[in-house]
This record gives sequence, C-alpha cells and structure tokens, in this order.
Amino acid sequence: MFGGTFDPVHHGHLRSAVELSEALGLDRLHMIPAHAPPHREAPGVSSDQRLSMLRLGIEGASGLVADDRELRREGPSYSVDTLASLREEYGPQARLIMMLGHDAFLSLHRWYQPQRLFELAHLVVVDRPDHEDELPQAVRALVEGREARSSDELMQSPRGGWLRLALPSRLAISATHIRQCLLEERSVRYLLPLSVIEHIQMQGLYSGLRHGVVQRR
Repeated sequence: MFGGTFDPVHHGHLRSAVELSEALGLDRLHMIPAHAPPHREAPGVSSDQRLSMLRLGIEGASGLVADDRELRREGPSYSVDTLASLREEYGPQARLIMMLGHDAFLSLHRWYQPQRLFELAHLVVVDRPDHEDELPQAVRALVEGREARSSDELMQSPRGGWLRLALPSRLAISATHIRQCLLEERSVRYLLPLSVIEHIQMQGLYSGLRHGVVQRR
C-alpha cells in the first residue's frame, strides 16, 4: 500500500513505487489516493481528478495498481481502515506492507489507532533526502522491538514489523512545488509524466496553467 494525496502524482511517487516493488519483490503495489486525508489540508483538486492523473501516470507499469477504495469510503481516509480492507481481501497469511516517508513516520504516534497498523501489516519507511530528523520518544516506544534488519527478515511474517529502506533514486520532487510552478505559469516538464501534464492542461487544473507553458520539444 502506497497512499497519498497524489496532488498531482509525479516522478518522485512513481519512481519510488517502482524501486520499492523491486527492492521488496512485491507481487502488487496498490497506489491509493486519499479522499479525505485526516492529517493535512484538503487536496487542490477533486478525488476523481487525482485518481485520473494517477491512472495516467502508471499506465503500462507492471504491478502498479491505481486503487480507488478510499474514494469509495465515506469519512476520513484512515490508513488503518484501508489496511483492514486489504487484509480482508488478501487473507490472514498475505504479507502486507504499508509504505510511508520518514517525515510521516515522525508523527506515527498521532495517527488513528497506530498500534493496530502493526496488527494488519508491516511498515516500510522510505528515507527522503530532505527529512533526516530523529524519531520522537513516542514513536520509538511504538515501534520498539519491531525493526527488521532486511527485507528477507521482514517477509518472514505477514505483519507486525518495520523496515527502514533507502531507495536508489531518492528524487526530491514536491507536489507543493509543482502546484506553485503551475500557479506561476512556470514549466513542470520532467517533474511529472507528460500524460499527466497534458491532462492538467486539458482540464484546466491548478489555476495559473496556460497554453504554452508545456512544450513538447
């Protein structure tokens, strides 16, 4: 499970998804747009538009799935509810993993039912080049005794552990920066797939985008 607002989906998301799948030998990676994220501001565009951009972004990528289950669920998009849905779908012995960044991991103790996350899945924390802060004591207490030394060790059980993982590319691309570029009518070429850029342009998403900002050459 790789959740997020994907507002919009960009190459940092997509390259991380591919490298995570390869590093852990995943059969499938569910990329799940949050409908109503409980820990951040509402996304800039609708849930359906973010799902459409995600589908365009992963088109042709083996093993990546644009999953709309949080869009079909009312109320806040709590990760524990999404993992419970995946656990019900795949059964008690499937090895389920939730991916999150180091910045999100720092506030894990403030998530909804954080202890239950480990009853449903493993957590894989992906290091980011711009987030190196030390874990708060509350998070250390929550994850004490759960850290795996390798992906092989993590995969020996269906749930309950966590692993810190440094992906090769570590692309420091920010959706906030992309939205600001679009607002200021600056190019976003090479930050996200061309198909997503063209969708943004055609749908008039993120105010400030005009014809001529995106160049094919």
